[in-house]
Amino acid sequence: MNQTDFALHVTGFLSRYLPGQRNLSTNTIASYRDAFKLFLVFCETDRKMKADKIRISDLTPELLTEYLAWIERVRHCGVGTRNQRLAAFKSFFHYVASIQPEHLLNCQRVLGLPMKKAAHRAMNYFSPEGLHLLLSQPDTRTPKGRRDHALLVLLYDTAARVQEIIDLRVRDVRLEKPTTITLHGKGRKTRVVPVTTKTASIMEGYFQEKGWIGRSGTLDFPVFMNSRKCKLSRAGVAHILSKHVRSMSIDGSHHVPGSVSPHCLRHTKAIHLLKSGVPLIYIRDILGHVSVTTTEIYTKVDAEEKRKALEAAYEVPSQDIIPNWEKDRGLMAWLSELCG
Repeated sequence: MNQTDFALHVTGFLSRYLPGQRNLSTNTIASYRDAFKLFLVFCETDRKMKADKIRISDLTPELLTEYLAWIERVRHCGVGTRNQRLAAFKSFFHYVASIQPEHLLNCQRVLGLPMKKAAHRAMNYFSPEGLHLLLSQPDTRTPKGRRDHALLVLLYDTAARVQEIIDLRVRDVRLEKPTTITLHGKGRKTRVVPVTTKTASIMEGYFQEKGWIGRSGTLDFPVFMNSRKCKLSRAGVAHILSKHVRSMSIDGSHHVPGSVSPHCLRHTKAIHLLKSGVPLIYIRDILGHVSVTTTEIYTKVDAEEKRKALEAAYEVPSQDIIPNWEKDRGLMAWLSELCG
């Protein structure tokens, strides 16, 4: 069977271009791969096009627009996922344009497809009281409870993304003073984040229980593992958090934000730092943002909180009812005669 130019270029794009020239992470490449897998499912089920017959010339903007609509309609994906799939194809067509210039016109048409505007959702984060209540939920009398407690404390104190926390290895935790955590973030960027003395004590106790201190053979072990001794998955971390949020809701439902995810703890740390007066540029470095412009979203949230506080404290002054001067004939007569 002859290989089509589409199959040839997808292979080169995913196996050589992205890891070799773009140096993208495995997670990003997997996301791009999934975009193509779903596209082939769409072509075979909805358009009755065989995967091994598809050519680059078949990938018109109209076909891709139908694919994106199919993702939302049939797969029930959100706007964010839809835009991620489109971003994967735009990157692919940048690659195709450099390999096969004869497809340049079609590539430009695909690259011109607009991203879909997503509704702006309110940022959810814990108050200091809510965070304290959450961190008190794990049962630290059990090994699993101590793991959960260390996980939640570190997730908050480092403001780590969930992928960064599950990729954390023993070698990335420096227990000597000053205690720091090395996080491997998006785009293969690494940052070193200091943690508080209390967090350092919790992590030292956790490492002592695991027997990792002073053992060179454990340096590449995942810091947080499941019952099968494998590193936790993103879904696993979300499950641990939601479990403790549910138990927290029994005693203090008013302390639970509207929607809770592991990323909510990252938002919480940023807001707490901002309210404590930490300069925005330091918060940028802790969060691992490329530009301080990205970090500025937290100043808008804090400004909204200030507005609500001012409105709650502001009393509308009482106003005297303006009399109906039409009924006061004496005053009306005096005004009519004035300067007459």
